[in-house]
Amino acid sequence: MTVAWTPHRFTGGLLALDTANTVVLRGDPERTFDRFDDPAEIARFADAASGFRAGELGDRRLTVSSPAAIAPIVLAIRETTDRLFRGTVSNGAVATADLPDFLRACAEGLAGCRTEIGVPGRPFGDPVRPIAFEAALAVSALSLLRDDTVARLRICPNCTWLFVDRSRNSSRLWCDMAVCGNRQKASRHYRRRQMAAHEVKDA
Repeated sequence: MTVAWTPHRFTGGLLALDTANTVVLRGDPERTFDRFDDPAEIARFADAASGFRAGELGDRRLTVSSPAAIAPIVLAIRETTDRLFRGTVSNGAVATADLPDFLRACAEGLAGCRTEIGVPGRPFGDPVRPIAFEAALAVSALSLLRDDTVARLRICPNCTWLFVDRSRNSSRLWCDMAVCGNRQKASRHYRRRQMAAHEVKDA
């Protein structure tokens, strides 16, 4: 099924987290599903991410040579990123045991890339030329190891997506207030009404 890559799909705050969040409901084996089950969606995701993550990418476009060919690399970076940083949020520290697989996956993403990154104002290199999605994904994932980013990583209590909390006082609770926040409010309101109804019935 074709995925609608809407703004909500990009609430992680960084390309690597948006990619990690392409697995929906990770903690629910009966309902979880992978939006990259069809490798063609990797190319469509990259195209959408070029716009939604333009700030992070320094306006450099993402390109996908062959979705099927890069899928194993993309999935390896995605899964090791999720495992490492989900554990970091839960435990308050980066687990060194999970670093080797993460670093190997990122190295594989960068292996065929011939570019320069990190120039001030050009974090992902020359914006005139596209960059391979798997290489940009690796760079984004590695940037998560910065102390200031690690301290702001969160897990949404509604959908369990990873996101960066960039609020001034680091108090953001939901990945997307308009979606997850409102769903939780509606759920609490429904539960309160149900409890009130039971109390009236039992009176």
